[in-house]
Amino acid sequence: MATKLIHTGFVVENLGWAISFYRDAVGLEILREREFTGNEISQVVGYEDAHLKMAMLGIPGEESHALELIQYLNPASSDRTTSERSAQGASHVAFRVDDIEETFRCLVANGAQQLNPPVYVPPNRSACYLQDPDGNWIELLQRD
Repeated sequence: MATKLIHTGFVVENLGWAISFYRDAVGLEILREREFTGNEISQVVGYEDAHLKMAMLGIPGEESHALELIQYLNPASSDRTTSERSAQGASHVAFRVDDIEETFRCLVANGAQQLNPPVYVPPNRSACYLQDPDGNWIELLQRD
């Protein structure tokens, strides 16, 4: 039985660019960065001669759920076959924000692809979906 929710992981094309997006536009802080090679990581991910770069990011001052960004150097990442949110296996990460309109504009200005602008969802919140520059889904939520 699970005892704690630790992190959500996204595969990205370029770790440096992804870190910049989530740090500068979303406002997360880098908790740690690592590079993995060797037998152990190959066994964990199930790829022979695996080579990964990883960064964990989180909300400043909050020790809870983190976002793990992974760049596969070997094997190289392949393009996603669909960007549909309804596809089995599709995922997203949700962030509670103070100003959804401003956050939405900031993310789009920093390379996010918008699905819809923020909308009011009764009884007391606003929400929207976007995709980060690698096509990973982001949900923004603001409690009114």
